[in-house]
Amino acid sequence: MRRHTRTVTALASALLLATAAAGCSDNGGDHGSASGSDRAEQPNNHEVDVVPAASSSTSASASASSSASASSSPKVDVKNGSFGKMLVDEKGRSLYQFDKDTTNKSMCSGSCATAWPPFTVTSKPVAGSGIKANLLKTIKRSDGSEQVAYNGRPLYRFEGDKKPGDINGQDINAFGAKWFIMNPDGKKVTTAPQNNNGGGY
Repeated sequence: MRRHTRTVTALASALLLATAAAGCSDNGGDHGSASGSDRAEQPNNHEVDVVPAASSSTSASASASSSASASSSPKVDVKNGSFGKMLVDEKGRSLYQFDKDTTNKSMCSGSCATAWPPFTVTSKPVAGSGIKANLLKTIKRSDGSEQVAYNGRPLYRFEGDKKPGDINGQDINAFGAKWFIMNPDGKKVTTAPQNNNGGGY
């Protein structure tokens, strides 16, 4: 119950940020690819309604921009926690794959990419201990930026994860498909957490 409540709060916060950032856009950018941008299902199929912020859109947009900034010293590592071994970035933040993506191609842009910022980089990512270097690469996004991919799956962070160890985006259905963390073999993790610490590591 505690994990469900925290996940609902994290998802609502991330989607609120995405909605606010989209509302600030003056260029009519591509938000259509992020289907269901105002609603998302939790692991138990409960839906969350997101009400657009009335006065915090500027700070939300700035926060989204900061979170989505490209890493200049990228690294993919392995952490062992309640879901077993999983991929994290150089700061220990959980990395996710999106079921809607196809091999080496991201299908997440606009408000989707605000809620789940792509792991973009300005240099070649380093394979940490336990990472299979032959599975680690970058792909080019539609905006020209380079996004880290593992086993052909583009990697993302989640705005609802506020600190290293948070895994609040696990098994969430949003923007047209589900999101999962990945293991070092390049497979999505769909098993339940092994303890009651809220699903973190």
